Amino acid sequence: MKDYDESTAFLGQWGRFQQVVFFLLSASIVPNGLGAFSVVFLTDIPRHHCLIPEENLTQDWRDAIIPIEVVNGKREQSRCSRYRLDVVRNLSAQGFIPGRDVNLTDLEQEGCVDGWSYSKDIYQSTLVSEFDLVCSDQWKQPFTTTACFLGFLVGSFISGQLSDRFGRKPVFFTTMAVQTTFSFCQAFSPSWTVFTILIFFNGLGQISNYVSGFVLGTEILTGDVRVIFSSMGVCLGFAIGYMILPLVAFFLRDWKSLLLAISLPGVLYIPLWWFIPESPRWLLSQGRVEEAEAIVRKAAKTNRVEAPTVIFKDYSAHDDDPQEHLNVISLVKTQSVRSTTVILCLVWFSLSIGYYGLSLNTSRLHANPYISCFLSAAAEVPAYMSCWLALKYFPRRLSVIFILLLGGVSLFLIQLVPETLSELAVALEMLGKLVITSGTSLMYAYTAELYPTVLRNTAEGVCITVSRIGSCLAPFLLQLRESFEYLPYITLGTLAVISAFAALYLPESFGKPLPQTIQQMQKRESMKCPCITRKEHLKPVVHLESRL
Repeated sequence: MKDYDESTAFLGQWGRFQQVVFFLLSASIVPNGLGAFSVVFLTDIPRHHCLIPEENLTQDWRDAIIPIEVVNGKREQSRCSRYRLDVVRNLSAQGFIPGRDVNLTDLEQEGCVDGWSYSKDIYQSTLVSEFDLVCSDQWKQPFTTTACFLGFLVGSFISGQLSDRFGRKPVFFTTMAVQTTFSFCQAFSPSWTVFTILIFFNGLGQISNYVSGFVLGTEILTGDVRVIFSSMGVCLGFAIGYMILPLVAFFLRDWKSLLLAISLPGVLYIPLWWFIPESPRWLLSQGRVEEAEAIVRKAAKTNRVEAPTVIFKDYSAHDDDPQEHLNVISLVKTQSVRSTTVILCLVWFSLSIGYYGLSLNTSRLHANPYISCFLSAAAEVPAYMSCWLALKYFPRRLSVIFILLLGGVSLFLIQLVPETLSELAVALEMLGKLVITSGTSLMYAYTAELYPTVLRNTAEGVCITVSRIGSCLAPFLLQLRESFEYLPYITLGTLAVISAFAALYLPESFGKPLPQTIQQMQKRESMKCPCITRKEHLKPVVHLESRL
């Protein structure tokens, strides 16, 4: 926004006002970390088999009535069938012994007509055991997560428009209320259909709240503090919530109790209304100069500095731009811009499906899903730190290629690890999760640096939409392990490696000024050495969006 940073420079960058905004907005992201991956526990599938009614069966027949199947080279009880109960009842009554007097493979099987029996070794109950989302209804289990991610997709579209129309602060607190309310209501869902509808709106509230808080912070804060907030503040807030999730789930092993606990923090954030101001930048864009000045003067008082008599003198909210008519079609009009857009969409898609696929797979990494989830969450902390270092010191294209190759290779190697070295397999998956998380964060800045001002937000919106499609497909990707245990890893690794080679054809943006026109973007060349000397006065672009 024109002259805003210069007009408010007297406030400084790290006074008490900025500290309050920084930490409160970062803390407001913690519930998003709690809620985003709660589906890992809510929709986990406990061990189960067909329910055997209280029949007059001998213990031998009660133990043998569930057929044994070989799954991924291991013998285990069938989850979806049993030997016909009436036949078994007659054989038991006649005194026959299974395996000795009767060949079990000759017996006819039937489905779980009396329901299922679920193990309570790990969970007291999950959504799966509550509504029997197994066997013929197993597709409902991944679709539940997809419904949440569809809410993310819709929320990504509408949150920006709503905050542009009604303001950052009202949308921030309204969507926080939406997130809290629907999380609470989910616990009382009478059916899977109702739960799926509620989780859609919960996801919509989560992403809208995240984006609104992100934008509010980046517009209030300035300089280096803004960069730290956008690259680490909100991300670490999300990671902290993510790390708290398995601890809460460990003590609350019933899905309803877990949802109630997740919804509670939203109520605690109500007092923030009186501490977090509206964005002065947005107020200025609406011509509400007096309100913007009032907020800045209050900030000056908080920071104990003296404000000038007139803060925003002759302020103009909009600049005339002859290229404002450019839209999404402009991303595919010319060959160079079209190639860049297609490659970026592929990279975004690969990183998004990889991030959510690995995050949702945490319950299967270790015998203890709570430990697995915590390890997955903890991996995000070094990921964000490494992203910040990469943005500051290394070329963008080289960083993206390295991240994709390292992530892809680590996922490929998992299938070669012997079962006796399960810790090594977990370490490889965590390495893949770390670098993919880092790459996802890095792509926001890289994409923004490649496009001219008149197309920047449009390009980012298209890439983020494609990434959301990847996140929606991630739950179904994990179902491929039913065919072959390592197929999800092979698929994710293949996508990562293909994207790495495609990224070779992206232009480099490190150490270069931002393009202002399509012509400047087209002049950038690819397939050259990315080791460009960085100019000290250039800083990473701050992108006003979310990674959630």
